[in-house]
Amino acid sequence: MIVNLEDFEFAALQKADNYRAALLAEFEPFLVGHVLEVGAGIGQLSETLSQKKEITHFTSVEPDARFANRLRSKFPQLELIQGTIDDVPAAWTIDAILSVNVLEHIEADARELSSYCQRLAERRGVLCLFVPARPEIFAPIDRDFGHFRRYTRTELGNKLSASGFVVRRLVYFNLLGYFAWWWNFHLLKKRSFAAKQVHFFDRCIFPLQHRFEARILRPPIGMSLLAVAAAL
Repeated sequence: MIVNLEDFEFAALQKADNYRAALLAEFEPFLVGHVLEVGAGIGQLSETLSQKKEITHFTSVEPDARFANRLRSKFPQLELIQGTIDDVPAAWTIDAILSVNVLEHIEADARELSSYCQRLAERRGVLCLFVPARPEIFAPIDRDFGHFRRYTRTELGNKLSASGFVVRRLVYFNLLGYFAWWWNFHLLKKRSFAAKQVHFFDRCIFPLQHRFEARILRPPIGMSLLAVAAAL
């Protein structure tokens, strides 16, 4: 099945303002100095990040030419590298790398994590990582998106440690989303998002759920995993 991700995935998730804000709030204390956003997509986080005063130098990295062209058109002031972490100038010193829903698209994920660690090592920088979780809910839509895997907490922690990181935080994110994904995409095998449902969940359910997860009790499972790891 050939999928236009821009129309299929990004359009629905564009409705999830509270979700994106909560994600950035989780990472915000670590996003300071020179920050790389690896896998910028169509810039759903880039504009906000580029305006953060704590970020003194912000660069987006995006390998897909279509998305890179759209970023250049929409945000001409944005510093953009069309490519991967390997295309970032070797002389640059990096304080933080942000990778949101990217690692699952990379078959050689251990190599990718090692590359992040090497680029962060000089300043003992921080990786802010967000990935899909729980292989038991891997669904046809995951394949449509080009996902190689969904992660367990143990698996991701081991891969981060093996790549040279010290894990500071590794938690599941979005408990109700886990069950919604299992029902809609794993069990019923739906192949698209319903934008109205995404909008309703983001406005009416997610804020209360995330407040509980972030302030009271992290869930034992979730639709995603959120990690903060420091380079040695």
